Amino acid sequence: MLYVREQYLRKIRGFYHADDLIKVITGVRRSGKSCLMQMIAEELQKQGIAAEQIVYLDLDRRGYRKIKTADQLEKLIEENNRTPKLKYLFIDEIQNVKEFEEVINGFRGDGEWSIFITGSNSYLLSGELVTKLTGRYLEFEIFPLNFMEYEGMKAFYQKPIDPNPVAELNRFILEGGFPRTVLLDGMQEKRTYVQGIIQEIFEKDIRKRVKIREKETFERVRDYLINNFGSRTSITSLYKSLKGNGIHISKQTVSRYVKILLDSKILYECPRFDMKSKRALQGEKKYYLSDLSFYYAVNTDNTIQYGPDLENLVFSYAKGQNYMVSVGSIGTLECDFVVRNAEQNYAYIQVSYTIANSKETEEREYRSLERIRDNYPRYVMMTDYLLQKRNGISHVNLMEFMRNERPFC
Repeated sequence: MLYVREQYLRKIRGFYHADDLIKVITGVRRSGKSCLMQMIAEELQKQGIAAEQIVYLDLDRRGYRKIKTADQLEKLIEENNRTPKLKYLFIDEIQNVKEFEEVINGFRGDGEWSIFITGSNSYLLSGELVTKLTGRYLEFEIFPLNFMEYEGMKAFYQKPIDPNPVAELNRFILEGGFPRTVLLDGMQEKRTYVQGIIQEIFEKDIRKRVKIREKETFERVRDYLINNFGSRTSITSLYKSLKGNGIHISKQTVSRYVKILLDSKILYECPRFDMKSKRALQGEKKYYLSDLSFYYAVNTDNTIQYGPDLENLVFSYAKGQNYMVSVGSIGTLECDFVVRNAEQNYAYIQVSYTIANSKETEEREYRSLERIRDNYPRYVMMTDYLLQKRNGISHVNLMEFMRNERPFC
């Protein structure tokens, strides 16, 4: 029994039967890519697609692990070609096969296959895939569970949910959103599982794709960025900080390590955006985690940092809803996020734990939003339940907003 992740299925559903486009499902390891493909296959069967039309190949599983060459993959697919009807081909861990692109593209060109693939993100996002399949594939990016899905999956598997929404949010922050952790009962087991994911990403997604001569130095860069998520950072400032801590590394190598972390989807980059000119700004950026459990897995401190933690939750929620996300700047003031949807509509967001007990905090959170002169939605998002309105700015409860899958614009 799989907990159905509807927010991602509805993005892909319109392309289930498209035989001219390869559907590439990406996301950090263990975020649920394989399960999502299984959900699609199950939906197809419920729609009346015959079992012989569905071909599911997990290249990490026993029986398929020796499939390493393009010829072997082509032969395996042909062996499963049992009907003249449209077939639905699902291939998990596609990067195990060298030069798979030509094989997949060949079957796509036949017009007899609707193809779905997942694999190592550091490979699927590399130049080879983009070059060889340009215009012939669509990327669907999935994230670990958001707050609504976290509660939904706990209910599905009959795990207890705290009736206090803030306490439940605290648990979500500390445990993270990797689906498998929901099924684990103890915090130590959850931490161990996430630590294993970090190691697996390095061994399977990074070391096999790129040369890391100094593993310890790479891990110091990784841990620095994980520990400082949500802070304004540049390659230069990161280089200087590492140098000040006795780590001798070139700026070029720092930049390369950051790109590796982005490609493996441990981190996401959030650029700065000028809210007046509607243009991207160069220089410092913020980096957020694909899942907050990465921070708590590499640190002994379990203290919740509500500022960056809540920002990270909103960032991931917006990305999961297909918004473009930036840090907003207007003069000397900063807005936590500017989001833009596919229709080019914007929304502006400030995130805070509470403004209930401090007039100073309230003024700080509203100040930059009140400087914006267009008519796009503006939000102050927090854990407060006593909500107010001020100058057209929506004051919303963060947990209820995510629980109801509300759009920003």
